[in-house]
Amino acid sequence: MPAKKKSAKTSKIETKNELLEAIEFLVKEKSISRETLLDAIENSLMTACKNNFGKADNIHCVMDRETCQYHLYAEKTVVEEVADPLNEVLLEEAAKYDAAASIGSIVKCDLNSREFGRIATQNAKNVILQKIREEERNSVYNEFIEKEHDVVTGTVQRFMGRNISINLGHADALLSENEQIKTEELHANDRVKVYVLEVKSTTRGPKILVSRTHPELVRRLFENEVAEVADGTVEIKEISREAGSRTKMAVWSNNSDVDAVGACVGMNGSRVNAIVEELGGEKIDVIDWDENPAIFIENALSPAKVVSVIVDGDARTAKVVVPDYQLSLAIGKEGQNARLAARLTGFKIDIKSETQAKDAPGFRMEDYLMDEEEDSAAEQDEDAVVDENVDEIIEDTVESEEQVSDEE
Repeated sequence: MPAKKKSAKTSKIETKNELLEAIEFLVKEKSISRETLLDAIENSLMTACKNNFGKADNIHCVMDRETCQYHLYAEKTVVEEVADPLNEVLLEEAAKYDAAASIGSIVKCDLNSREFGRIATQNAKNVILQKIREEERNSVYNEFIEKEHDVVTGTVQRFMGRNISINLGHADALLSENEQIKTEELHANDRVKVYVLEVKSTTRGPKILVSRTHPELVRRLFENEVAEVADGTVEIKEISREAGSRTKMAVWSNNSDVDAVGACVGMNGSRVNAIVEELGGEKIDVIDWDENPAIFIENALSPAKVVSVIVDGDARTAKVVVPDYQLSLAIGKEGQNARLAARLTGFKIDIKSETQAKDAPGFRMEDYLMDEEEDSAAEQDEDAVVDENVDEIIEDTVESEEQVSDEE
C-alpha cells in the first residue's frame, strides 16, 4: 500500500509538471499572455465542474500562478442528514476536510477532476482551445498593426492563382496581383521585403495586405539602409515610381555639411545598389530637392541637361528647353523620364529642343520680353493719362483762383 501511495503522488506531481511545461510552451510559441492562459484554464475547469456536478454556484477553482497547481472544491453546509448532495455534507465526511467542522458550518470539500465525464472533459478542452485561438489572433493582430505602413521581411509560401501568400512568421500576408512587380518572378521559399498596406481584424484572424510596388517601400528601404535618413539629417521630400523599371527620389539635407544625394548613394554606390538589388534591378535616380520650382524641375529631368525652364506657378505648368541632342534623353523611353519628373515635381512639363523652341510660342524669351515691353508701354500710357488729368485739374484751379482775385 505505501508503495502505491507514493506512486500516485509521483504521478500527480508529474501531471502538474506537464501542465506547467505545456503552459510555458504555449506562452512562448503562440505569444499568449501567461495570465490570460491561466484564467482560461480556471474557467474551463469551472465549466467542467458545473457540467459534471450540476450548475452549482458553490463550486470554485484556485490555481497557483507560479506552480500551476490547481484546487477544485465545493463549499458545502454540514448537516445531520443530506437532502442536497451538491450543497450539503454529513459531519463525518466534513471532518475529513476540516477537523473543526460542526453542524451548520461551511466546509470546502475537494473535487476530483479525474472523475469528470467525457462530455465535461471535452467541453473544458474546447473552452481552453477557443481561448487560445482568440488570444493568438489578438496577439498577431497587435503585433502587425504596429507594423502597418512599414517594411517587413517574409518568405514566399504558396501561389493562390495570381496572388501570393507571404509567410511573415506568426501570420501569412496576401500579396495581390496588383501589388506585385510585373517584371519580377518570385519562387517558393524566396525571401522578400514587403510594405504592409493594411491590417484588418476578421473572425478568422488578422488579414494582412502587403505590396512590392508602393512608393513608400522605397522610402522605408532607404530609412533602413541610410543612417542619415533614419536620424532625420537627410529628408526624403518626394518619390515617384514605376515599379520594376525606375524610381525618382528627391532628397534634402538639414545639415549644410551633409550631401543628401551622396549620403543616399553611398561610397561607390554601395547603399543605393543594395536597394536596387532588393527591388530586382529597378533603377533609382536620387536628385536634390529645391524650393525653387525651376531648379527642382531641372534636377528632376536628370540625367538630361537643361537650357532653360519657364515656370507658371499658378497653372502649375513648366516649359523646358533642352539641347537638341538631349531631347530624347530628357523625354526618356516611352516618355518615362518626363512622366516621372512631372509626378515628382507636381508640374505639367512641356519639353522642346532648342531648334523646336525657336518657333514655338511661349518657349522664346522674346515672347516674354515683348510682354514686358507691352506692359511697360501700357503703364507709361496710364501715367501719361494721369499726368494730363492732373494738368487739367491744376489749370482749372489756377483759372478759378484768378477769377476770384479779379472779383475782389
